[in-house]
Amino acid sequence: MTLIEATDMEAIAIGGAVYGTGGGGDPYLGKLLAQRAIREHGPVRLIDIDELDDDDLIVPVAMAGAPAVMLEKLPEIGPMMAALRSLEALLGKKAKAVMSIEVGGLNSTIPFSIASATGLPLVDGDTMGRAFPEIQMTLCTLQGIAASPLALADEKGNALTMNTISNAFTERFVRSITMDMGGSCCMAIYPMTVAQARKAMVRGSITMTQRAGQALFDARARHLDPVAELVRVTEGFCLFKGKLADVQRTTDGRFGRGVAQLQGLDDYAGQRLQLLFQNEFLMARTLDAVLCTTPDLIVLVDLETGEPITAEQARFGLRAAVLGLPCVPAWRTPEAIALVGPRYFGYDHDYKPVEQTVMDR
Repeated sequence: MTLIEATDMEAIAIGGAVYGTGGGGDPYLGKLLAQRAIREHGPVRLIDIDELDDDDLIVPVAMAGAPAVMLEKLPEIGPMMAALRSLEALLGKKAKAVMSIEVGGLNSTIPFSIASATGLPLVDGDTMGRAFPEIQMTLCTLQGIAASPLALADEKGNALTMNTISNAFTERFVRSITMDMGGSCCMAIYPMTVAQARKAMVRGSITMTQRAGQALFDARARHLDPVAELVRVTEGFCLFKGKLADVQRTTDGRFGRGVAQLQGLDDYAGQRLQLLFQNEFLMARTLDAVLCTTPDLIVLVDLETGEPITAEQARFGLRAAVLGLPCVPAWRTPEAIALVGPRYFGYDHDYKPVEQTVMDR
């Protein structure tokens, strides 16, 4: 067990933005909420899943909605608590721990608030090892674990529970209800036993985000190249360096979609790169080659500081590096590629591991 104090949230939030791959909402907001909760209620107990019994109930608590909406409609603990208690009442069983549904973006920091406020431990892991834009895009789905029953709650006091026939239908219904709740809501989802969670989680992923964030802090203190340090600690690759020349984005209330254009700098002068995103960056391509696609992670970072840049924060003139990080092996099976690969999002391209693409360049 590790005690997470308010100061530890700084590195976790930065790391969450790295593994958010441009989407998932800004973890900065979740960090502030978590720090306030920790100061009021005490530190969070971050535990390994083996510290629980096989039949104990774990409940991921998260936010759903378009990242642009969540920048204005700030997260609150009240709706998170309402969602968790509503689901527990439906199940007739209390949660023994909470967990992050995705270790990237806002939902990397949101569970710390509810863990501190309730005194429940937080499991060191998540169901993706990154962020994805749709609810069914989890390792739980690949293991046959249902997202429902689930509970949704908003800041107005509305709370409802839901049962669905598939995780894909859960995605459809949650998006519709989220629109009626003002574009974002809190949810308690994918209730599972410890035995189920062991098969469907990326273990140690919270610690992984903290390690990435701490690497950036250490690089600044030691006057090292922060981009190089981030590549080292994540075992990733630098795919491109350039200046943002144009960003086109739209928001339909469910997702933020768009394309960011970069003009090459230094060794990449004269080249152009496109980043295509749906909340998260899903494809990085030049005029003649695709450099990285989902489910591998595409991360945009400031060239000078190494700070992650989300799709919502991307703007003209920023000097940035584009990193490609290998996803966890579980996302590279044919079933996983069908669920989260480039063709699912409408891109006419077959998935190729980023390390193989780098070797072929």
